[in-house]
Amino acid sequence: MHIGHGQRLAVGCMRLSTAADRDEDRAAAVLRAAFEAGLTFFDTADAYCRDDRDVGHNERLIARALDGWAGDRASIQVATKGGLTRPGGRWVADGRARHLRTACEASRRALGVERIHLYQLHVPDPRTPLSTSVRALAALRDDGQIEHVGLCNVNVRQIEEARGITEIAAVQVELSPWRDENLLNGVAEYCVANGIPILAHRPLGGPERRRRALADPILRQLAERHGATPFEIALAWLLDLSPLVVPIPGPSRLESVASLAHVAGVRLSAEDHALLDERFPAGRILREPRDRRRPRDHGPGGGEVVLIAGLPGSGKSTLAQDLVGRGYVRLNRDEAGGRLASLVAALDREIKAGGQRFVLDNTYTTRRSRAAVIEKAWAHDLSVRCVWLDTSLEDAQFNAAWRMVSRYGRLLGPEEISQAAKSDPGAFAPTVQFRYRRELEPPSAAEGFSRIEVVAFERHPDPALTNRALLVWCDGILRRSRSGQRTPSNPDDVEVLPGRALILRRYRDAGFRLLGLSWHPEIAQGNASREEVEAGHIRMQELLGLEIDVLYCPHGGGPPACWCRKPIPGLGVVFIQRYRLDAARCLYVGEGGADAVFARRMGFRYEDAETFFDPARRPTA
Repeated sequence: MHIGHGQRLAVGCMRLSTAADRDEDRAAAVLRAAFEAGLTFFDTADAYCRDDRDVGHNERLIARALDGWAGDRASIQVATKGGLTRPGGRWVADGRARHLRTACEASRRALGVERIHLYQLHVPDPRTPLSTSVRALAALRDDGQIEHVGLCNVNVRQIEEARGITEIAAVQVELSPWRDENLLNGVAEYCVANGIPILAHRPLGGPERRRRALADPILRQLAERHGATPFEIALAWLLDLSPLVVPIPGPSRLESVASLAHVAGVRLSAEDHALLDERFPAGRILREPRDRRRPRDHGPGGGEVVLIAGLPGSGKSTLAQDLVGRGYVRLNRDEAGGRLASLVAALDREIKAGGQRFVLDNTYTTRRSRAAVIEKAWAHDLSVRCVWLDTSLEDAQFNAAWRMVSRYGRLLGPEEISQAAKSDPGAFAPTVQFRYRRELEPPSAAEGFSRIEVVAFERHPDPALTNRALLVWCDGILRRSRSGQRTPSNPDDVEVLPGRALILRRYRDAGFRLLGLSWHPEIAQGNASREEVEAGHIRMQELLGLEIDVLYCPHGGGPPACWCRKPIPGLGVVFIQRYRLDAARCLYVGEGGADAVFARRMGFRYEDAETFFDPARRPTA
């Protein structure tokens, strides 16, 4: 796809419609000035508006400016996007095929065109498979409604997935001297290697970066040397990264348009590039070939950095300690505090002090988080080996719950987790692991690793865990509410189900400890107290004539903020540690999919309650 008929600087139009003080006449004048200045590629979106009552405002604004321009309209290329909605002024993703088709048709009407030059997915929708959204855009192209398909705000894995479905003509991501994530995460490098234009939005960092650009000593020095502004030097830096990088600044004043026209005349020298690369080092990723920067592999026993990556709770610390025992220096944010970026500075200091072998074992699940480590190691001619712990979410959940119970003697509640996390990075809610799994980018040789070692997680039996138990989900299986509520509201409301005591007693007599689990969101809702709930559990035991230790989750529904609501394994972990249980010798009785999943995560045998308590079945332990 050719962008702007050879013009590599494009125009982003969002602020003309989203600014609080927007003025349509002024905006149209800015657009026509850009046309006259020879800028021919304009980027918009149906969501560039104030709210859902204003959808398509920016597209209509461009159409109006073109209608009032005497120049060659065919020379102007307009790219737009779909996949974001603006309910109440918020930004909400909608990547459903039906929505994209409807949005594209509306954009064609707003722009006044039969076919859109470049139609981009504005952002991946976490509720819709990316493949669904990309196929919808490919169908629009096949139907002749759009000419090219583009993606915005994606990572390398998502680009690769999309390219497996259809040709991707452009990728739009944020890129500026101050926001280098898409240099470090491999997106820009991948696009350049595959000949895909990179549309760099917010190339000057947005309005909040204006003061920072004006004060930057290197940009100011080069601006004086070239008779330019610091903003023009920043854009020239971007243009020089690669012929495929197309900055999309968003002028909102006539003076800004004049400045953009001046950028094409700025020619940076090798000396200028050296200064800028020192100030903004991520630029070297595109400017210098990777093979030139890659250090040689020193082989076994040589200088290297080992980067251990995996989900929180995947077992990274255990592997890191093994390497420490073999002479590696461990750098870990959990131990030292601070941010991941501070570990890169620490690595630099340790190497300069003479260190040669290091292990870093925080959660390096994205290419972006790993890139800074790789670049720093390369700067000192150290190779980087990646050890990827391929641990399932289920095993990682078990490990995280086990560590919490071991450290605190119990499971922490949501508020306690928030407090503990301030000093203990190992204290986190289950949603943290879900988020990391969504963001996960498995390591690739293209990142520059000397080797990638994939280690499958293996749980080793603890010989100290020898006891066995029968665990039963209480709600609706052992007891029910006489008044028809979800669970009994008080001891007098408890009714045990028939036939339960006989079978439970047989298991107890066979040496099984009897354990129960339950969920009481009524506590979080304020409709019950812990005292009432626990009195109900005592009454259940009295009616059964058996001693059963019951653990319960007192938290509400929604995304899991605690470790005690099934199928998350927290309560099972508490029981294992409390009674030294051998999971393989334990039996869990429940009903429904969540119970089966819980049993599988714990390593318990599972049986459905309807079968287990069937009166026709002779119970055996």
